[in-house]
Amino acid sequence: MRVLIAEDEAMLADAIAEGLRRISMAVDVCHDGQAALDRLSVNDYDVLVLDRDLPTVHGDDVCRRLIADSRDVRVLMLTAAVGIRDRVAGLGLGADDYLTKPFAFDELVARIQALARRSRPALPPVLERGGVTLDLPRHQAARDGRFLPLSPKEFAVLTVLMRAEGTVVSAEQLLEKAWDEHADPFTNAVRVAVMTLRRKLGDPPIIETVSGVGYRFAP
Repeated sequence: MRVLIAEDEAMLADAIAEGLRRISMAVDVCHDGQAALDRLSVNDYDVLVLDRDLPTVHGDDVCRRLIADSRDVRVLMLTAAVGIRDRVAGLGLGADDYLTKPFAFDELVARIQALARRSRPALPPVLERGGVTLDLPRHQAARDGRFLPLSPKEFAVLTVLMRAEGTVVSAEQLLEKAWDEHADPFTNAVRVAVMTLRRKLGDPPIIETVSGVGYRFAP
């Protein structure tokens, strides 16, 4: 899952990003509305965590432009305003959900995960394919009942492959969905993550390499 955090309070934005990365989300951060629009124009995000009171371009206007451009991203709006009118106004602009500051990090995570399940074809919170069980809310994976001690990146790669439901996923797509914008496109990180993931999944092999194309979860 790839998330963009648009929040002008740098310490808050970095704290959210660090927490989300620990649970295998790919996270980019920006601190103003124009930077958010720039990133949204070039990257494919599942969820945008959007502070309403952003500089340069207000969060309300970011929402309006996303609706006008028919962008396929779910918006969780953050604000210090607690009034019902403010929440209604934010949702009326096109935000999918609304969270007031201060908030509990666990609630933020739950709302992001819920919104991600609503983006593109809806998928259940627990994925099961070929004896592999992936519990997204609990961040746990198992094969045939055996717990898999996956790193955040391995968990993210497995999530992308299982969500693809047997279709081939290129290394570039894995890099985009499981890493952030600072990832080196020429890195071998994807190959290494797939290699260690295969080892932890054990036999029989369940991740195929499609030569010159990418990888496929094929139980």
